[in-house]
Amino acid sequence: MITRKTTRIFVRKYILIFAGAVIQGFAMAVFLFPNAIPSGGAGGLTVLFHYLFHIPMSIALFLLNASMLLFAVRYLGSESAIGTLFGITVTSVSVNICGVYLNTPFTNVWIDLLAGSIILGTGIGLLLRQGVSNGGIGVIAMIISKYRNTNPGKPLFWINGCIFLITAYIIDWQIVIQAVICQWLSTRIVTFLFAFPIHLNWYNTISAWRKK
Repeated sequence: MITRKTTRIFVRKYILIFAGAVIQGFAMAVFLFPNAIPSGGAGGLTVLFHYLFHIPMSIALFLLNASMLLFAVRYLGSESAIGTLFGITVTSVSVNICGVYLNTPFTNVWIDLLAGSIILGTGIGLLLRQGVSNGGIGVIAMIISKYRNTNPGKPLFWINGCIFLITAYIIDWQIVIQAVICQWLSTRIVTFLFAFPIHLNWYNTISAWRKK
């Protein structure tokens, strides 16, 4: 039975997923991808496919992320898969729009790296807090987190590291340093947001306040 409470919870969840996806896409398109800095495992493969086959990054990112939905459905459930599909679609659109209309205000790649990593981690953290993956390797990280009862930030870092090595071997070894720094910073933000004790549940907070 659908009630006002469940409707509000559903709307709140998808607003947060939308916000996290837009933030993630903004970080990728404005700060990371223009400098060929992989934002993660899927981001690394996106940069690699763009470099080798000249596939538009927004399309490559969507295809790579969408291919992981089979794992999301099998191991995380259909609800998480639907949320993940919504998230990666919004992320891909955000990458495309921000890549066309926005440019980084900085002229130094390391400042872009710092800003992009922090913003990226915030977006991913919002997504994971809603029980959905940020797409790509995040699906695998969520599966490991679910079955091993661990924070998804750690497996996300190590799996992505392997992809970075492959990407850097083909394109440029400097990418490894930048990608690892990006992952370290972003996963610190993810770990903090995922474990943050205050749950982002507006409806329950308002209801509890009204009952006082």
